[in-house]
Amino acid sequence: MENKSSNIKHITSGLATQSLQDKSLTNPVAGVNPIKLLPWLHVVKIGGASIMDRGHSAILPLVEEIRRILPEHRLLILTGAGIRARHLLSVGLDLGLPVGSLAPLVASEAGQNGQILAELLAKDFVSYIDKPTISSQLGIHLAHARAVVGSGYPPYHNHEFPDSRIPTHRADTGAFLLADALGAASLTIVEDVDGIYTTDPKGPEAESAKFIPEIGYEELAKQKGTLPIDKVVLELMANAHNLKRLQVINGLVPGRLTAALRGEHVGTIIHTAAGK
Repeated sequence: MENKSSNIKHITSGLATQSLQDKSLTNPVAGVNPIKLLPWLHVVKIGGASIMDRGHSAILPLVEEIRRILPEHRLLILTGAGIRARHLLSVGLDLGLPVGSLAPLVASEAGQNGQILAELLAKDFVSYIDKPTISSQLGIHLAHARAVVGSGYPPYHNHEFPDSRIPTHRADTGAFLLADALGAASLTIVEDVDGIYTTDPKGPEAESAKFIPEIGYEELAKQKGTLPIDKVVLELMANAHNLKRLQVINGLVPGRLTAALRGEHVGTIIHTAAGK
């Protein structure tokens, strides 16, 4: 019988016979930034509890502002979950559901907020798309519309990290991961406060709260107390490759989102490791 083994085509690769856990294999390219896939994209994350739960008084003015700025930018608008998600978490925890089961349920609440926002922008050809579509067809959607809307939650779902009973990777996390992976021009997080403060401006120490206009992720990570963004985002900033900074702004103040998308400093700017 003819021996055909000599006819097998071999491909020279440094990964062919090595463990993929060997970090030395990636050292030659470790300092090289990945390609910016959508460098003209602006990512906007809109808070669920802070904005969407307030109803028409907060949502409609923001929708009109987005409508006015659509000719200037291409936007990926991501929404967070609100108070309904907190109720869902309470029931789920009471039933003993694992964190991997809670994550997709909470993400569905963020998706509902996104669908509401997309419906309000429908006459501007804005639609809601799910995570698989964002991953594979975002470019073609934005070629035909100035903006699309999606859920801010990352699609970890049943693979959510089991280091907490409540999902730690929420809408801010998903927005940051997408903005950095796509090489977006900017990430703006829209909340109901002017930005980051030394203490919670709505808490018992509100009188002593001082506004922080600009700060690095390492310094902010040392700050105790609550923040208007998920703290796990600060951990991700240490590994950012493309996104050099993000800005937290007050979406209840007319014109703030427009100014932020135009590159103006109207909130708190947080610098990532990519900006060093």
